Amino acid sequence: MSEESAPLDKGESDSSVLHRISQLIEREHRLREDLQAGVDSGTREADRELLAQAEEALDQCWDLLRQRQARRTTGQNPDEASPRPVSQVENYLQ
Repeated sequence: MSEESAPLDKGESDSSVLHRISQLIEREHRLREDLQAGVDSGTREADRELLAQAEEALDQCWDLLRQRQARRTTGQNPDEASPRPVSQVENYLQ
């Protein structure tokens, strides 16, 4: 399991979450480039699935980072922020 696809942990530092976000953005860009390049259909389907997973992981990371910042702003311990499930962060209204 790559570092960018490893589950988030409660108490991850801001820098750790930001590092993971950077890795996921790079992965997302690579996958989008591969899809636009028109690789064979079997690979494209796998790339679409990997892209969806990267997007979900990015949403989780951004959510955890926002939780940490909110806790810090309100005088709470940011290390008590917990990653939320994909099903929850994917259904937020924007």
